[in-house]
Amino acid sequence: MLPLRIVVIGGGAAGFFGAIACAKVNPDAEVTLLEASRQPLAKVLISGGGRCNVTHACFLPEELVQNYPRGAKALRGALTRFGPQDTVAWFAAGGVYLKTEADGRMFPVTNTSETIVECLIKAVATSGVKLRIGTHVTSVTATNGGFDIHLKSGDPIKCDRLLLATGSSLIGYKIVKELGHQIEAPVPSLFTFNIADPQLQALAGVSVNPVQLRLSLGGKSQLQQTGPLLITHWGLSGPAVLKLSAWGARVLHEKRYQATLLINWLPDLQQEQVREKVLAVKDEWGKKAIALHRGVDLPHRLWQYIIARAGITTEDRWAEISNKTLNQLLQELTQGQYLISGKGAFKEEFVTCGGVNLKEVNFKTMESRLIPGLYFAGEILDIDGVTGGFNFQSAWTTGYLAGVAMGTNS
Repeated sequence: MLPLRIVVIGGGAAGFFGAIACAKVNPDAEVTLLEASRQPLAKVLISGGGRCNVTHACFLPEELVQNYPRGAKALRGALTRFGPQDTVAWFAAGGVYLKTEADGRMFPVTNTSETIVECLIKAVATSGVKLRIGTHVTSVTATNGGFDIHLKSGDPIKCDRLLLATGSSLIGYKIVKELGHQIEAPVPSLFTFNIADPQLQALAGVSVNPVQLRLSLGGKSQLQQTGPLLITHWGLSGPAVLKLSAWGARVLHEKRYQATLLINWLPDLQQEQVREKVLAVKDEWGKKAIALHRGVDLPHRLWQYIIARAGITTEDRWAEISNKTLNQLLQELTQGQYLISGKGAFKEEFVTCGGVNLKEVNFKTMESRLIPGLYFAGEILDIDGVTGGFNFQSAWTTGYLAGVAMGTNS
């Protein structure tokens, strides 16, 4: 009997994990991993500022899925079969240990992504997977009982089962469509907000934690996130912004990244408590300059910016401001309006939402519901997580499940 021939297209996190899992569950199978570039695992190498945020210390699937704007329902069961605790154990078995930071993100104790890359490349080699780099796939044809993979270099590769782990690449989407699957339109996720306000941009480097952000989408429709915010020389960044961009990815794309953002700089206080604090300062420091006596816990430079937005000058004293100006200040502190005029990039870690329609995939095995023997893993699926290791966990989970299913003779 001929050995099972399996091909994985895409040498990223999901592709590597799928190929390794397949070879381990079926040592007799011929597993080939194809990567178009000369540098496999390139995204792993640059992720997390070069440290690689491998996963997140959230071990209950029902809580974990709340970090996926798209794909939560489909991933719910998958994460019970291979979740963050399994990822931690898998890397530990390969001699790589992870540490948990205060916000739940998990990194290798070495603090370098090279550790993760070396572990995966070693696992591919020891499991007998044949890694072919610089191998460009142009198209795939489904045949009777298998697939023909057409290469830019010439002769096709024949296989019995195929895993597509091509990320958000155009060639991956082209192959998926040609094979008859539906693609949800890919649009950017995890990005920063451009705010065309020179006075705000002059505060670059100022951070506040927490703030509450609300994206006003017309009518009563709003999206909301609370967390750390960083002011940049182009606008706003930080975890709260990145999470909001992920949940609002589709609607912001539809609005061409033009929207109104409401910022509550003091979310730990009720609006009435903010009013009481401001009035107490007004009573106690009536003759003092508002610019120098703030009474609320905000960075000094940010306070000066906020009072200027409320029409207060650096010379104005607390005793002099009218109730109308006071109300305007409270408005700026708790629901200031900022116009988003575009999106920035999130470093090199480009994440998209969109991809293979999840209804067309069996999430127990990651096999296509339309084409037997075709599997999907990673970012080619219409799944994306917020920042914090969730996108990698989705890649490990779907790659592992696909690999085990492909390698199991049935």
